[in-house]
Amino acid sequence: MSKIWFVTGSSRGLGRNVVEAALSRGDKVAATARSTASLDVLAATYGDAVLPLKMDVTDKAAVFASVKRAKEHFGRLDVIVNNAGYAQVGAIEELSEQELRDQLETNVFGAVWVIQAALPYLREQGSGHFIQLSSVAGLIAMPLGAAYHISKWGVEALNETLAHEVAEFGIKVTVIEPAGFATRKGKNPDPLANGHMAQTKPVYDGLRRRLAEMTGSKPAGDPAAAAQTLLKIVDSDNPPLRVLFGQGFHQMIEQVYADRLKTWADGQHLSLAAHGNLDQ
Repeated sequence: MSKIWFVTGSSRGLGRNVVEAALSRGDKVAATARSTASLDVLAATYGDAVLPLKMDVTDKAAVFASVKRAKEHFGRLDVIVNNAGYAQVGAIEELSEQELRDQLETNVFGAVWVIQAALPYLREQGSGHFIQLSSVAGLIAMPLGAAYHISKWGVEALNETLAHEVAEFGIKVTVIEPAGFATRKGKNPDPLANGHMAQTKPVYDGLRRRLAEMTGSKPAGDPAAAAQTLLKIVDSDNPPLRVLFGQGFHQMIEQVYADRLKTWADGQHLSLAAHGNLDQ
């Protein structure tokens, strides 16, 4: 049976590829974007199978209205894809308050609004699947990524909590953690762009160069292949809670987690002392 999708950030990148993959196999999609002009080609190609919706995930009322309209239009909702988001680059010292708030409004609060809007419908029908686009940045932390890391670590915790809360309703949750993919640049800033400090700091400039070199050296994944893989996940009877998409970061993530475990193990005497077990 065909599935009904609700996808945020459908204008480009992985979101657009997911929408096209779902429509190509006969599913129906409520595709959202800040401008529906970017969705005109989809509507012309797939007709009534696609419902273009103008929506900014930071607008809570618009999110609830769009989810409601999609449910009423198609009769049900099967797959909710929280894809909308972007990466803010900048050293903690140079981040403006507005940049940090904007990052969290889109990547975290936007995801929460979509979940809150869709969950009552999925709970009522006793089925559904939340897909959260996270990032390897939700698993590790690197210089100049504080704002983005905060947001992606946040959605990791948000969706792990959600998975516990909705399992008994027959609802599934999967967090997709992409490495680098060859998607067109949009709101994401240039890692080499200057910050907002009156006097530039050479150390930050050096970090910017190293970040650009590192991200540029990783193999870029194919968004179309990622979309096809996502179809397999939503068709699975027992989908994973987390999936790392792409190559280039798996070994780094393994080392980061190994280092964390070692740090906690090495600090056991401090843990016991803090608990008051000084005689152990």
